Amino acid sequence: MSRWMGQLGLWLLLATLSTGAFAQTRAWLDRERINAGETVTLNVETTGSLGNSPDFAPLRGDFVLSASSSNSEMVPGKNGLAVRSQFSVLLQPRRSGRIAIAALQVGSESTQPLALEVLGEPASAPQGAGGDVFIESEADDLSPYVQQAVGWVVRLYAAVPLLAGKIDQPVPEGASLMRVGDDAQYSRDIAGRRYTVVERRFLLVPERSGALSVPAALFEGRSAPGFIDQIMGGSGDELRARARPRNLNVQALPADAPQPWLPLHDLSLRYRATPQELRVGSAATLVVEATVDGANAAQLPELELPPIDGVQVFPEPVQADDGFADGRPRVKLTRKFSLVPSRTGPTRLDGLRMEWWDVAGGKPRSSALPPLSWTIAAAGGAAAAAPTAASAAAGAATTLADALPAGAAGAAVGAAPAGGISSAWALAALLFAALWLATLVWALHLRSHPAALLPKPGAEVTADTAAAVKRVPVNVPALRQMIDLADFDHIATVLRSLAHPPAADDDELVERLADPAQREAVQALRRARWGGGDGVAARAQLRQAFAQGPSWHEAEQTTASPLPPLYPPRKPS
Repeated sequence: MSRWMGQLGLWLLLATLSTGAFAQTRAWLDRERINAGETVTLNVETTGSLGNSPDFAPLRGDFVLSASSSNSEMVPGKNGLAVRSQFSVLLQPRRSGRIAIAALQVGSESTQPLALEVLGEPASAPQGAGGDVFIESEADDLSPYVQQAVGWVVRLYAAVPLLAGKIDQPVPEGASLMRVGDDAQYSRDIAGRRYTVVERRFLLVPERSGALSVPAALFEGRSAPGFIDQIMGGSGDELRARARPRNLNVQALPADAPQPWLPLHDLSLRYRATPQELRVGSAATLVVEATVDGANAAQLPELELPPIDGVQVFPEPVQADDGFADGRPRVKLTRKFSLVPSRTGPTRLDGLRMEWWDVAGGKPRSSALPPLSWTIAAAGGAAAAAPTAASAAAGAATTLADALPAGAAGAAVGAAPAGGISSAWALAALLFAALWLATLVWALHLRSHPAALLPKPGAEVTADTAAAVKRVPVNVPALRQMIDLADFDHIATVLRSLAHPPAADDDELVERLADPAQREAVQALRRARWGGGDGVAARAQLRQAFAQGPSWHEAEQTTASPLPPLYPPRKPS
């Protein structure tokens, strides 16, 4: 039992380190391209102490800064609770053209540089300009394909302060419509008046070809009372606005369309990190990045490497950064793979390839990474004379030390004599890494055999063991690995099989789960499976809800009667 708990603790430690591998202070613009006379909002998010606020001073040469705001919340972190803060500031460009936004200092960290494109000519005045309030809607593509992700944007223009209001965009028949992200708010000069613009983004996915009519967007609200109205006890004027209905011409699936069907504007792949060498028993890191224009993370297949001869591949969960640019969705997917060779000699990784349909060019396209080749070296140093398992453990220990924070790693090395690592530390590292490798192999085995998540068959549940029915023993690390890597249908099948007896369908699974958080996580899984749900958020919700395994309602127990049966069974003659 203690050994299993040790493996579990090590697995959770590695999972925590992996989750934070790509975490950093970040900055983003609510729009990357604007017209002259408009403003844009710059957002900065950081996790740390409340005193770490960004220094916006370097921006004053290119922008007029106004309407800054901030908010903070407590979130789970690697070392307990942490403070996550978001800072926003409204930027009004002083010139047109491409403006570089340099990295901003936030405490001891800095953001990545950004770029804003400011068009020289103001945008044409929309229909309805001149009134106190008006609304418009538009699609980024008026002739999309079936199942293409269409960016749908609704903009509310208000030249008067609003006290309250509601934007409503009815769902068209024959398509799905899902809101994306938060509203963007900026200002714009139109027809001699200053308007505050609220921009709401949607993801529109046509389900069949032919004409698609999108109903008009509506606004109902009330303006803030003026000074005279306040004196007279007024509450402001009622405001209503209606956009023009739009019609789309949805194209059918092309005859030469690649499968799976993936209509996009662009898709590019690149290696963010590649190992320079591979060594038997040592884990090397490979990081792949996909930048997709015209879809969100839930619509894309997961990044998977082709098999590598003589090398075990351990993928980490995909990191997705969804956004909205040029009126349509965009996403950047990043995935880290650990490569552990099991033999020496040459090996080759065929480049990852993704087939997709170019919606602008109307033809199939393919994006691929170049192949990589290595000559796998034998385990070096003193570990070369040891058995293969010991060499693998030593390599894994090195990888773990690299993943630890600099202070922790430095303390561990500093504790050893100057001439080398002490024998006690080397032995501890070998044992620690061996447990890690054993857990990884066991988890991957369970991924291919979901039934192994269940306890071994034993005696029937009796009154003395009824308490065990509520939480059936489950290999929690393997369950987490399955949630991170398996497809949604496979996850649902495994969760149903963990019930005792197995649940017949998802409805029965929800009824039998005792934890409300687990029931809601299963509902999120169902939404992600059947469309309209956020797949990345669903996986995160499942990981959190089932962190300790599933909880079931107590099984009804019948107490044996002390009286003999009324009709005893007959003995065979």
